[in-house]
Amino acid sequence: MGGAPERPLRADAARNRARLLDVATEVFTTRGVGVPTEEIARAAGVGVGTLFRHFPTKEALLEAVMVRRLETIATRTARLAARAEPAEAFFACFRLVVEQSSGKSEFTRALAAAGVDAHASLRESSAVIQAQLADLLTAAQRAGAVRPDLGLPELVALLVGTGAMTEHLETDPSARERIFAVVFDGLRPR
Repeated sequence: MGGAPERPLRADAARNRARLLDVATEVFTTRGVGVPTEEIARAAGVGVGTLFRHFPTKEALLEAVMVRRLETIATRTARLAARAEPAEAFFACFRLVVEQSSGKSEFTRALAAAGVDAHASLRESSAVIQAQLADLLTAAQRAGAVRPDLGLPELVALLVGTGAMTEHLETDPSARERIFAVVFDGLRPR
Protein backbone atom coordinates (compact mmCIF):
# COMPACT_ATOMS: atom_id res chain seq x y z
CA MET A 1 0.00 0.00 0.00
CA GLY A 2 1.13 3.53 -0.73
CA GLY A 3 1.67 6.15 1.92
CA ALA A 4 -0.66 9.00 2.68
CA PRO A 5 -1.37 11.26 -0.29
CA GLU A 6 0.76 14.37 -0.46
CA ARG A 7 -0.99 17.47 0.80
CA PRO A 8 -0.99 20.40 -1.58
CA LEU A 9 1.39 23.19 -0.64
CA ARG A 10 0.01 26.30 1.02
CA ALA A 11 -0.08 29.26 -1.37
CA ASP A 12 2.95 30.94 0.24
CA ALA A 13 4.92 27.67 0.24
CA ALA A 14 4.05 27.08 -3.42
CA ARG A 15 5.22 30.61 -4.28
CA ASN A 16 8.47 30.07 -2.36
CA ARG A 17 9.09 26.76 -4.14
CA ALA A 18 8.41 28.31 -7.55
CA ARG A 19 10.64 31.29 -6.74
CA LEU A 20 13.45 28.98 -5.60
CA LEU A 21 13.20 27.00 -8.85
CA ASP A 22 13.18 30.19 -10.94
CA VAL A 23 16.24 31.58 -9.17
CA ALA A 24 18.09 28.24 -9.12
CA THR A 25 17.46 27.78 -12.85
CA GLU A 26 18.84 31.22 -13.62
CA VAL A 27 21.83 30.99 -11.27
CA PHE A 28 22.85 27.43 -12.17
CA THR A 29 22.51 28.17 -15.88
CA THR A 30 24.47 31.41 -15.82
CA ARG A 31 27.01 30.74 -13.07
CA GLY A 32 27.26 26.95 -12.94
CA VAL A 33 26.17 24.28 -10.50
CA GLY A 34 28.89 25.15 -8.00
CA VAL A 35 26.93 28.08 -6.59
CA PRO A 36 26.17 27.41 -2.89
CA THR A 37 22.55 26.82 -1.89
CA GLU A 38 22.81 29.71 0.57
CA GLU A 39 23.26 32.09 -2.37
CA ILE A 40 20.23 30.59 -4.12
CA ALA A 41 18.11 31.10 -0.97
CA ARG A 42 19.33 34.67 -0.52
CA ALA A 43 18.69 35.54 -4.19
CA ALA A 44 15.17 34.06 -3.89
CA GLY A 45 14.51 36.13 -0.77
CA VAL A 46 14.00 33.14 1.53
CA GLY A 47 15.96 31.56 4.32
CA VAL A 48 18.15 28.53 3.73
CA GLY A 49 15.78 26.52 5.96
CA THR A 50 12.95 27.22 3.53
CA LEU A 51 15.12 26.04 0.65
CA PHE A 52 15.96 22.80 2.46
CA ARG A 53 12.30 22.20 3.39
CA HIS A 54 11.49 22.09 -0.31
CA PHE A 55 14.76 20.55 -1.51
CA PRO A 56 16.55 18.56 1.23
CA THR A 57 19.83 18.50 -0.72
CA LYS A 58 21.49 20.54 -3.42
CA GLU A 59 21.15 17.51 -5.68
CA ALA A 60 17.37 17.48 -5.09
CA LEU A 61 17.31 21.13 -6.18
CA LEU A 62 19.38 20.39 -9.30
CA GLU A 63 17.13 17.47 -10.15
CA ALA A 64 13.99 19.60 -9.68
CA VAL A 65 15.44 22.28 -11.96
CA MET A 66 16.12 19.68 -14.65
CA VAL A 67 12.63 18.16 -14.35
CA ARG A 68 11.07 21.61 -14.52
CA ARG A 69 13.07 22.46 -17.65
CA LEU A 70 11.82 19.30 -19.36
CA GLU A 71 8.25 20.01 -18.27
CA THR A 72 8.59 23.52 -19.72
CA ILE A 73 9.88 22.08 -23.00
CA ALA A 74 6.96 19.63 -23.13
CA THR A 75 4.38 22.35 -22.44
CA ARG A 76 5.84 24.77 -24.98
CA THR A 77 6.22 22.01 -27.56
CA ALA A 78 2.55 21.07 -27.18
CA ARG A 79 1.53 24.72 -27.64
CA LEU A 80 3.68 25.09 -30.75
CA ALA A 81 2.37 21.86 -32.25
CA ALA A 82 -1.21 23.01 -31.71
CA ARG A 83 -0.78 26.54 -33.05
CA ALA A 84 1.84 26.45 -35.80
CA GLU A 85 2.01 24.74 -39.15
CA PRO A 86 4.17 21.57 -39.17
CA ALA A 87 7.44 23.05 -40.52
CA GLU A 88 7.31 26.08 -38.25
CA ALA A 89 6.45 23.93 -35.22
CA PHE A 90 9.25 21.43 -35.96
CA PHE A 91 12.02 24.01 -36.38
CA ALA A 92 10.80 26.14 -33.45
CA CYS A 93 10.77 23.06 -31.20
CA PHE A 94 14.24 22.03 -32.38
CA ARG A 95 15.52 25.47 -31.32
CA LEU A 96 13.55 25.35 -28.06
CA VAL A 97 14.97 21.96 -27.04
CA VAL A 98 18.53 23.06 -27.82
CA GLU A 99 18.21 26.37 -25.98
CA GLN A 100 16.43 24.91 -22.94
CA SER A 101 19.01 22.12 -22.65
CA SER A 102 21.87 24.56 -22.13
CA GLY A 103 23.99 23.40 -19.20
CA LYS A 104 22.24 20.02 -18.96
CA SER A 105 25.50 18.08 -19.20
CA GLU A 106 26.95 20.05 -16.26
CA PHE A 107 23.82 19.28 -14.21
CA THR A 108 24.00 15.60 -15.14
CA ARG A 109 27.69 15.38 -14.20
CA ALA A 110 27.07 17.07 -10.83
CA LEU A 111 24.23 14.68 -10.05
CA ALA A 112 26.25 11.65 -11.15
CA ALA A 113 29.13 12.75 -8.92
CA ALA A 114 26.65 12.73 -6.01
CA GLY A 115 25.41 9.27 -6.96
CA VAL A 116 22.11 10.43 -8.49
CA ASP A 117 20.99 8.85 -11.78
CA ALA A 118 19.60 11.92 -13.53
CA HIS A 119 18.46 9.87 -16.52
CA ALA A 120 16.20 7.77 -14.29
CA SER A 121 14.69 10.90 -12.75
CA LEU A 122 14.06 12.43 -16.16
CA ARG A 123 12.85 9.28 -17.92
CA GLU A 124 9.14 10.16 -17.79
CA SER A 125 9.55 13.77 -18.95
CA SER A 126 12.04 12.70 -21.62
CA ALA A 127 9.59 10.09 -22.95
CA VAL A 128 6.87 12.73 -23.29
CA ILE A 129 9.21 15.04 -25.21
CA GLN A 130 10.46 12.24 -27.46
CA ALA A 131 6.86 11.31 -28.33
CA GLN A 132 6.15 14.97 -29.14
CA LEU A 133 9.29 15.19 -31.28
CA ALA A 134 8.31 12.02 -33.14
CA ASP A 135 4.89 13.53 -33.91
CA LEU A 136 6.42 16.85 -35.00
CA LEU A 137 8.95 15.05 -37.18
CA THR A 138 6.28 12.96 -38.88
CA ALA A 139 4.06 16.00 -39.50
CA ALA A 140 6.97 18.05 -40.89
CA GLN A 141 8.01 15.16 -43.14
CA ARG A 142 4.44 14.75 -44.43
CA ALA A 143 4.39 18.49 -45.16
CA GLY A 144 7.62 18.10 -47.17
CA ALA A 145 9.57 20.39 -44.83
CA VAL A 146 11.99 17.81 -43.38
CA ARG A 147 13.92 15.13 -45.25
CA PRO A 148 12.11 11.78 -45.21
CA ASP A 149 15.15 9.68 -44.28
CA LEU A 150 15.53 11.26 -40.82
CA GLY A 151 14.37 9.13 -37.90
CA LEU A 152 13.86 9.96 -34.25
CA PRO A 153 17.24 8.52 -33.13
CA GLU A 154 19.07 10.75 -35.61
CA LEU A 155 16.96 13.74 -34.60
CA VAL A 156 17.80 13.22 -30.92
CA ALA A 157 21.50 12.90 -31.79
CA LEU A 158 21.32 16.15 -33.78
CA LEU A 159 19.62 17.90 -30.87
CA VAL A 160 22.31 16.74 -28.45
CA GLY A 161 25.13 17.66 -30.83
CA THR A 162 23.67 21.04 -31.69
CA GLY A 163 23.20 21.73 -27.98
CA ALA A 164 26.86 20.95 -27.32
CA MET A 165 27.99 23.15 -30.22
CA THR A 166 25.88 26.11 -29.20
CA GLU A 167 27.05 25.90 -25.57
CA HIS A 168 30.58 26.58 -26.84
CA LEU A 169 29.29 29.63 -28.71
CA GLU A 170 27.27 31.26 -25.91
CA THR A 171 29.21 34.50 -26.18
CA ASP A 172 28.73 34.75 -29.95
CA PRO A 173 25.01 34.91 -30.86
CA SER A 174 25.69 35.29 -34.58
CA ALA A 175 27.76 32.08 -34.59
CA ARG A 176 24.94 30.28 -32.77
CA GLU A 177 22.50 31.44 -35.43
CA ARG A 178 24.83 30.19 -38.18
CA ILE A 179 24.90 26.77 -36.49
CA PHE A 180 21.10 26.67 -36.48
CA ALA A 181 21.02 27.78 -40.14
CA VAL A 182 23.44 25.02 -41.18
CA VAL A 183 21.63 22.33 -39.18
CA PHE A 184 18.20 23.44 -40.42
CA ASP A 185 19.48 23.47 -44.01
CA GLY A 186 20.68 19.90 -43.56
CA LEU A 187 17.29 18.83 -42.18
CA ARG A 188 15.38 20.11 -45.20
CA PRO A 189 14.78 17.77 -48.15
CA ARG A 190 16.95 18.12 -51.22
